[in-house]
Amino acid sequence: MPPTLSSALPRLAREIRLAEVPSGLPGPEHLTIAEAPLPVPGTGEVLVRNRWFQVFPSLRTLVAGGVPGTPFPALRPGDALFGPAVGEVVAAPADGDLRPGDLIAHFQGWREYAVVPAAPPLGDALPDPAAHLASGATAYAALTRIARLRKGETVLVTGGAGGVGSLAGQIARLLGAARVIGTTGSPAKAARMTAELGYDAVVLRGGGPIAGRLAEAAPDGVDVVVDTVGGEQLQAAVAAARPGARLVVVGTLATQLSPASGGTTAPVELDAFQLIARNITIRGLTGVDGEVHAEWTERFGAWLRSGAVTFPHTRIAGIERAPLALRELFEGRHVGTVVIEM
Repeated sequence: MPPTLSSALPRLAREIRLAEVPSGLPGPEHLTIAEAPLPVPGTGEVLVRNRWFQVFPSLRTLVAGGVPGTPFPALRPGDALFGPAVGEVVAAPADGDLRPGDLIAHFQGWREYAVVPAAPPLGDALPDPAAHLASGATAYAALTRIARLRKGETVLVTGGAGGVGSLAGQIARLLGAARVIGTTGSPAKAARMTAELGYDAVVLRGGGPIAGRLAEAAPDGVDVVVDTVGGEQLQAAVAAARPGARLVVVGTLATQLSPASGGTTAPVELDAFQLIARNITIRGLTGVDGEVHAEWTERFGAWLRSGAVTFPHTRIAGIERAPLALRELFEGRHVGTVVIEM
């Protein structure tokens, strides 16, 4: 049976909607905060009060019309935004496993309340519930399942201060990488990457081709690449790749964060002769299966508790500040994951 809603719950709840499709990067002027009737759960569903949700760059692609073949629908004017969230159960079926107060992960962020399918409670797997919004599972899957990083190898992470990159460097170090190199566009971020996030060297983009600076940072080449950027940085990674290198493409920030791009394509020209001659493997990664995610969560929790890793993130209080946080994300103002706390 569907859960019964308490009379103490509000009749209306706020959500953030797309007001218009921008010609470039979306910002506060393209979003609106609206009130909607409190959603009513049906059979097999629960009502949650969102406590944290993630602000992520792929919203640019969804607002721009989406990409065929990917699991997420395009956003149209009037639609509420969505994304990874952690919610507190406030109404659940009496015959189910969930109880009010339990926390569950879901994909209906950008709103105060959401109706979502019943899911296993998060429990205390991670010491900080907001850490369930970390993008480390992607980095972990790229390094352990696709690239199959071996001890003593050199790893390159493009966009090393982003949500994926800020954990990828730390994970690579723990998995036995001999040298970890990252890229970023900010000297301040570069300093944090070497001081806190496991990087031996950071290559700054801007001011000319990045390939030469990468060659200086990795004179013997790289064995594994976790690419979150695409574009020129992916080209440079191929140029620096050693024979047998494995490149995992997990993001396209070069186009998603560019006002001049359409946001839904990420073309890049690579030298196929070099791919063949050096037996370089390039593979894309989208999504992480349940087995890998469970393994990552267990290891992430242990690493966090021991202090072996940190969860780099910025917490911003209040749903009303989320539109500005999206603009700040596109401007590159934050390190790691951007989390709205409510």
